[in-house]
Amino acid sequence: MPANKKYLTTSPWQRFAKITAGILGGYLVSMSFHMALTSWISATNIIITSAFTGFILWAALMVVAFIAKNGWKIWGIYILITLLFSSILYLGTLYNPLV
Repeated sequence: MPANKKYLTTSPWQRFAKITAGILGGYLVSMSFHMALTSWISATNIIITSAFTGFILWAALMVVAFIAKNGWKIWGIYILITLLFSSILYLGTLYNPLV
């Protein structure tokens, strides 16, 4: 059964924003989350489990990007979350150095 046309995104820019936010933005958020965890928790355990949880989180963030009405807002949210996790990573390496 084909999709109802009124629910599909008509703008090519919105479609581009949703696709790139789902693929690239979701990957950036999931990997920055796991890297932030490695700076505070045992890196060996996080690296082993990130093979599974990273993919699950990435897939969930892809679904969220396609459900959203505005792809550019999702990009903004994903960038802010990535910056938040990156700052947590920076603080973690500052207070808990691996060396």
